[in-house]
Amino acid sequence: MNDRRGGAAVRGFVARLPPGRWWRARPLHARLSLLVTGAVGAAVLVVAAGAWIAVGQIQRHQVALELSSDAASIAANPQQWLATESSRTRDDGNRPAYGKGAGRDREIGPCWQILDPDGTAAGGSRTTLPITTTAKEIATGTREEAVQEKIVLGPDDYMMLTVPLAGGGAVQVGMDEDPGERVLTAFGVLLALGCAAGVAGAAFLGRTVARAGLAPVERLTSAVEDVAVTQDLDQPIVVHGADEIARLGRSVNAMLAAIDASRRAQRTLVEDAGHELRTPLTSIRTNVELLLELERRPELAHRLPPEERAKLLADLDAQVRELATLTTELVELSREEATRETIEPLDFAEVVSAALDRVRIRVPGLAYDTALDLAPVLGRPGELERMVVNVLDNAAKWSPPGGSVQVRLTTAEPGWTVLTVTDGGPGIAAEDLPHVFDRFYRAPAARSMPGSGLGLAIVAQTAAQHGGCATAAPASAPGAGTTVTIRLPAQPLAAA
Repeated sequence: MNDRRGGAAVRGFVARLPPGRWWRARPLHARLSLLVTGAVGAAVLVVAAGAWIAVGQIQRHQVALELSSDAASIAANPQQWLATESSRTRDDGNRPAYGKGAGRDREIGPCWQILDPDGTAAGGSRTTLPITTTAKEIATGTREEAVQEKIVLGPDDYMMLTVPLAGGGAVQVGMDEDPGERVLTAFGVLLALGCAAGVAGAAFLGRTVARAGLAPVERLTSAVEDVAVTQDLDQPIVVHGADEIARLGRSVNAMLAAIDASRRAQRTLVEDAGHELRTPLTSIRTNVELLLELERRPELAHRLPPEERAKLLADLDAQVRELATLTTELVELSREEATRETIEPLDFAEVVSAALDRVRIRVPGLAYDTALDLAPVLGRPGELERMVVNVLDNAAKWSPPGGSVQVRLTTAEPGWTVLTVTDGGPGIAAEDLPHVFDRFYRAPAARSMPGSGLGLAIVAQTAAQHGGCATAAPASAPGAGTTVTIRLPAQPLAAA
């Protein structure tokens, strides 16, 4: 009893759902089945209705042609027709007046009647046709021929054609419409049964076709669900064929590969970051513990002279700054393609000038030899400025005090904007050049200098995000240091 009540409640709830929600709640194969059934059903109904209307029109046309032919024959020689037909006045009065009288006296075929010029009946077939106002007008010559439908003769409906006679009068020809109506009705019943069978067959075939067509989608869905459960991104989904489903499967495999690469990169970043953060944190912790121990035990203060204490504090400050820099660079390195900034047309020369102003304040002891051409690009100004600042900071770090950093920005290469920054340092060893843009990579000569090994990695990532690239090579002049080159796609001047 409770189950029946629960089922009725569910059915009532479904019935109250808006049509759109009800449709979206159906499975895809059910929606496809309904669409196929509806489309085939509508087509069958349209064809059936068209066939029924066409047959009805053909029947009417045939009756009209037959009436017209008979009327023309009678009008050609009305006296002969009157002479060969038994006169109504010679009947004994027991003959039926309409087409459906005594069974054996029923008249078969068209019935006819000739009217005098005054509109009275002069003779005709056994079935008396009514003399309507229209027929009288035609007999008197005030109207052309006319077709009249649904002329009631007893229980029958007749179609009647009235044509004028030469010299006055008219000929009436009528035919029973009921046999044709019965044939049309029977044809309509057959069409209805055929439509019902067609819709039922369409529903069955639609369901079968929908399930067969969506079978690859079901397999693909199961495979994706297995990946979601197992988190195993190394096993690609098996794809067969070259249809749309196979294309979807290949797209899913590409997406899984991208997710796997991103996850591996994230894991590598976390592991490398943890390793790099551990060193300054350990040093900071050791120094802080030493200072705390001296605070708790003042009798040991003589073991740390003031100059050593000042050096320790300076070292602690440097380590905190290094840790802050490393954290900032990690955030920049982990920034995704979709950032808060929007891409806009800009002059890269203005970005480089702003970066130079910042570096001149931070490293005032260097000279900067600059030559900047107008360089319109599309990009995110904040990210591009941080990229240039990192390159300039790296050049300033390796340049000797009082040295010079050369900055050139040109558009000489077709389609590219090229920025080159050359420092005055000792240069990068050949074995270190392929790795200078790797995360956390620090050449042996750089391990004694401040830095996290992320600056040039951020440069390479930002350049790649803007459709360009970053490279490093020894300077063209011997002993002139290293040249870092950044190439970005150039834009027409109008876009800037």
